[in-house]
Amino acid sequence: MIEVKVPELAESITEGTIANWVKSEGDSVEEGDVLLELDTDKVSLEIQAENAGVLKEIKKQEGDTVEVGEVIALLATGEGTADTGKPAPAAKAQPDTDVKAEEEESAEVTETDGQDTSWATPAARKRARELGIDLNKVGRRDPMGRITTEDVDAYGKQLQPQQSPSVAKPASKAPKAEAKKQPAEDPAKPVERVRMTRRRQTIANRLVQAQQNAAMLTTFNEVDLTAVMEIRRRRKESFREQHDVNLGFMSFFTKAVIGALKAYPLVNAEIQEDELLLKKYYDIGIAVSTDDGLVVPVVRDADRKSFAEIEREIGSLAKKARDNALSLSDLTGGTFTITNGGIFGSLLSTPILNAPQVGILGMHKIQQRPVTLADGSIESRPMMYIALSYDHRIIDGKEAVGFLVRIKDMLEDPEVLLLEG
Repeated sequence: MIEVKVPELAESITEGTIANWVKSEGDSVEEGDVLLELDTDKVSLEIQAENAGVLKEIKKQEGDTVEVGEVIALLATGEGTADTGKPAPAAKAQPDTDVKAEEEESAEVTETDGQDTSWATPAARKRARELGIDLNKVGRRDPMGRITTEDVDAYGKQLQPQQSPSVAKPASKAPKAEAKKQPAEDPAKPVERVRMTRRRQTIANRLVQAQQNAAMLTTFNEVDLTAVMEIRRRRKESFREQHDVNLGFMSFFTKAVIGALKAYPLVNAEIQEDELLLKKYYDIGIAVSTDDGLVVPVVRDADRKSFAEIEREIGSLAKKARDNALSLSDLTGGTFTITNGGIFGSLLSTPILNAPQVGILGMHKIQQRPVTLADGSIESRPMMYIALSYDHRIIDGKEAVGFLVRIKDMLEDPEVLLLEG
């Protein structure tokens, strides 16, 4: 009998929460098979089997918090597989229901767990298990051919009008711990208690800590994006043909931020007790919203990357975030963060620091507004409000304002951007 333990995760991660058991008791397991999905403070991880055998006993259930090195299951190998008392190892144990229900569940298990799902993201596989969907029947919209949660949900909606049994969750499966319904005191005012995921709890705690531990202040400015939009209009087709990626706004803003950080190095610093850690490199975090909460993957050495390389890496990191495929290395070590609430329609906001960083830039919605030009004429221009939240303990108001003005100048005159960014 082999003990299945929570493996070493990362230096800063000592525990996690079991999100989902991929294998069930009695299942046959090959070396390298995914046993379960574990939620940590930063990412969701797949825990793989280190040995082949039969999963004899699951000691920790979904929703349980487990520590690194803790025994979570027992795996029978060799002759020990007979101890399970199960039929053939590859078959799941059937619930004590009528024969028709057994046949339906057996077919569902075969379709969902017995196929090659290597082209489906972990989140998509989990969603397919929840809905009882055969991934072989799900269409793929991703250019790389991967199946995403959106593909699974879209296929599920197609089946709903037919009341297909494959869409409904098997009655024998217990409800998810994070979505328990509790009796309401007033039947006329129903409520539902939803357990916060570990990532959401971590986000909540860190945001509160950031506000409590820093003297946070926000300053604002606005940028005329006429020049940037004109460049994108003229160059977008040739840029895409040459680099196989779209020329977006984020590369312009990333370059502008780097130029401003070089001019105001304290914004790229960090406080460590009674010392300032002045960072001479530029690892820019790009905030990405996912179904499980906000994550901030990092573009490493962004100052050394071209516009195309920045656009390509941001696109890749954003896709990994949506597919729940980010690694710990993708999320650690940023020196400054950019967040774009404008994609959701936000006109103005005060972003919260991503500690231990001391600065974060907020982008907002581009909106046509009347602008008075130098000659006194008035034109409608594409304007964006930008916000810098900063730690006032080391950054003075003059520096914060100058930082935003430098970004504004570079974006409104892209020649300066190319020279200084």
